[in-house]
Amino acid sequence: MRSYHEWVTGLLRSVWKAPGAAPAPPPRVWRDWAVAGIVVVIALLEGALRTDLEQPLLATTIVIATVPVVLWRRTRPLLMLAIGFGVTALATVVLHDSVLYSSAFVILLPFALFRWGDGRARVLGCGILLANLAVSALGGSDFGDLLGETAFTLVVVMLSVALRYRARARMRELDRAKLLEREMLARDLHDTVAHHVSAIAIRAQAGLATAAMRPDAATDALRIIEAEASTTLAEMRSMVRVLRQGESPELAPGRTLDDIHELAGTEPSGPRVDVRVSGDTASIPPTVGAAIYRLAQESVTNARRHARNATVIDVVVAADAGGVRLRVANDGEVAPATAPGYGITGMIERASLLGGTCEAGRAPGGGWVVSAVLPRVGWTP
Repeated sequence: MRSYHEWVTGLLRSVWKAPGAAPAPPPRVWRDWAVAGIVVVIALLEGALRTDLEQPLLATTIVIATVPVVLWRRTRPLLMLAIGFGVTALATVVLHDSVLYSSAFVILLPFALFRWGDGRARVLGCGILLANLAVSALGGSDFGDLLGETAFTLVVVMLSVALRYRARARMRELDRAKLLEREMLARDLHDTVAHHVSAIAIRAQAGLATAAMRPDAATDALRIIEAEASTTLAEMRSMVRVLRQGESPELAPGRTLDDIHELAGTEPSGPRVDVRVSGDTASIPPTVGAAIYRLAQESVTNARRHARNATVIDVVVAADAGGVRLRVANDGEVAPATAPGYGITGMIERASLLGGTCEAGRAPGGGWVVSAVLPRVGWTP
């Protein structure tokens, strides 16, 4: 019995202390104002056209005065629920059967509460909903109306909870994708650092071997070692920075910008891939070159998978003193999407970690285009 009591107590405590929804609710948008305006118009029409209302002016005024709660329902869900259902309960007591049907818009309030509110707000909100139900029962509402109202409210609450957990699951997937991208970038940085360390070791051995016969050769070796060590230190700082903070599928490691030409060609029943590289690419750091290759490969893969009726995928890389620019465009039809996919999220993450930017969207003339800009020096702490 004691263990059961502790289990119930722990459950209630966890529900009470549950945090709010993640990600946080969006700010007020134009749809909120549209909903408020529509409710006002409907309330005015209902108050003017219904002939069974004893006090149409009062009933209409109550609904219009309550409408502003929809504007703050996401940021202050418990308070707006208390105001909305409190006014509705008062109108039920005062007006009896003269309540406007348009007052049903308050159902948006429990939806917002269970979609965005924390545990404490949801528990108190349940109390408000039960109190409102009791007021309706005491006000003379018949059992059928009460049952229908309760069932509809439960459906709305379950829908909001389902959307809440779906958003949380998507956020976890996005976080996992970012962590995977950080891991892949750290692997690339590790390869670069290992290359520089090997060069340092070889130069040091050569300097020691020739120090007795050619002192100048040892001095030259030290200069090269100094340059390699500075580059290695910068790359190691980048790797540590990446690992301290975390998309994209696991692509082949050890790629460089020179490998981008391997993307060109035509697959059976697939679009043709054209690759063009211009500018001074010889001095591009390996980390930046590997990132450009991975961004291009991911963009081409996405285009082949999702661009319907695409005939050509154009990959353009341009390097200058300001940085390295990548543009991958296709002429296919793009299906509408409600949110960016994990691949796009990963590309944005990788570019950001190297101090650059990456954008993806519909091209003005049709099709889909990915644009990325990475600084030539890569990320520096």
